[in-house]
Amino acid sequence: MWRGLPLTPALSPLAGRGGLILRILTDGRAGHEAQMLGLAKALGLTPDLRRVTPHHPYDWLAPFGPPDPRDAAAFAPPYPDICIAAGRRTIPALRRLKRDSGGRTFTVYLNAPATGLRTADLIVAPRHDRFTGPNVVTPLTPPNRISAERLAQARAAPDPRIAALPCPRAAMLIGDAKGVVHDLDHIAASLRAGSYGVMATASRRTPPRIARALARALAAPGGFFWDGEGENPYLAMLANADRILVTGDSVNMIGEAVATGVPVHVIEPLAPRRKLCAYVAALEEAGAARVWRGPFEDWSYAPINSTAMVARRIRDAYAAFRGRLRPGA
Repeated sequence: MWRGLPLTPALSPLAGRGGLILRILTDGRAGHEAQMLGLAKALGLTPDLRRVTPHHPYDWLAPFGPPDPRDAAAFAPPYPDICIAAGRRTIPALRRLKRDSGGRTFTVYLNAPATGLRTADLIVAPRHDRFTGPNVVTPLTPPNRISAERLAQARAAPDPRIAALPCPRAAMLIGDAKGVVHDLDHIAASLRAGSYGVMATASRRTPPRIARALARALAAPGGFFWDGEGENPYLAMLANADRILVTGDSVNMIGEAVATGVPVHVIEPLAPRRKLCAYVAALEEAGAARVWRGPFEDWSYAPINSTAMVARRIRDAYAAFRGRLRPGA
């Protein structure tokens, strides 16, 4: 179990215990883990990360059923001061941890839970989820691991593969792009032909045929496609981009893109989901993103990153929670 430094003087009731203990419960999804690790960093805590992998029938019953006994490490003592979870399969373990700790663990759940407001002491549900309540924080974007400091470091010492590209540079962040409106390889080729240095990265959800087409389009000088070999240049791409194009299927990737402060164009899916449409519309209203129509447009905005705000809300809610506990709890 890792122990972190005290968060702020407002949390002084725990200062004498050597710092708060933070546990993260994850279902293994990279997007969920990025959100929780970003919050842990903002809270100044080193988390004890525990993954749940429920088997049948427990995975079918989640989030409403009991936790899989094989995931007992997720809710085992010593009980943490704070536990943050994300993903429906973590909810049974999160609720069991709350019960077994005698209510002394402060629980936080990220995203809108199907199990309602009593899922956790504090729920962080992005605004486009339209999930509200007295214990709900509704940021514009999800928490993430992007920060001004990390971006500055990546600009000061850029990845050599990216530093070699001509300026201006365009980054293409590709998720599950099976049904996007535009041909991504054609966009990449036209940008490179238009004197942009073009860098692109795919996710584990990107269809192989699209990844191969992008790799071919960016094989010539002035292009770079990360094929999974070597160090992941994702942060370096964000930090060194003058323009960002991101497929409109990933709330996390779009949120990380607008944390940079550079113009972000969202490439629409052919059949966009209602929540994603609402999310992109809110970012358009905030002046951070626009739907890609081609070519690039110019505008400016202050970087949008909800991580620090969410961390403050967790600190404040935890301080109030500790104040309500009986003495010595």
